[in-house]
Amino acid sequence: MGGYFKVLSSERLKMSRSFIVLLLLVSPAVAILIGLLSNVSQTAMPWTHLLLTMSMMHAMLFMPIMSGIFAAFICRYEHSGGGWKQLLVLPVSRTGVYFAKYTVVAVMLAITQLLLAGAVFLVGYIKGFHAPIEWEVMLRSLLGGWIASLPLAALQLAVSMMWSSFAAPLALNVTFTIPNILVANSSTYGPFYPWAQPLLATLPGSEMDGGGFGALNLPFENLMITVVGSFIVFFIFGWIYFRMKEV
Repeated sequence: MGGYFKVLSSERLKMSRSFIVLLLLVSPAVAILIGLLSNVSQTAMPWTHLLLTMSMMHAMLFMPIMSGIFAAFICRYEHSGGGWKQLLVLPVSRTGVYFAKYTVVAVMLAITQLLLAGAVFLVGYIKGFHAPIEWEVMLRSLLGGWIASLPLAALQLAVSMMWSSFAAPLALNVTFTIPNILVANSSTYGPFYPWAQPLLATLPGSEMDGGGFGALNLPFENLMITVVGSFIVFFIFGWIYFRMKEV
């Protein structure tokens, strides 16, 4: 883990000075628009229904795509002009570099979830909700969606380290993100599909009218077990690959 905090500080500075931070606002902005156009005020659990309405597009498309964008961007500089060699000749370990880069991607995704939460509260305030907030459901959905994005972030980081092209990992990511709604209909394959896991975790079927569909009927705890298993596999794979990578 040598040099972890030095690399972390460098990566944080790199992200803060780029246009990429503006992408954090895209999904919450779209969610606000969807929330303002929704009609959930008269439902039994308005906050839960508002969250489910606003987070559908966010969890199905934006979270998987942004995990790929963040991962590709954080490796972009190292792929140009011999950046990996310049980085690794410094007194930092490969493990420290890998952990630091992954930490930045995970934090960016966490910020996205916090902004979504703020968007939900803002819309609820504008609509004048008087019902108590279902905190347990809100926290489980937002935290679960973030945790479920971590395996995909690890997979995307590994792919971004493999391919020097900035566009290729993004194209691959979008290609696998598009079938999300179809895969989520499958209780057999949905829980194991990394691009669908954020959607399944954010929209627990037990909170939806009619009990949800397909893999959304899977108990939240069972889904988290699958997510943790996926994370371990992808994270270790990426770490081992980077340790053995020739630069």
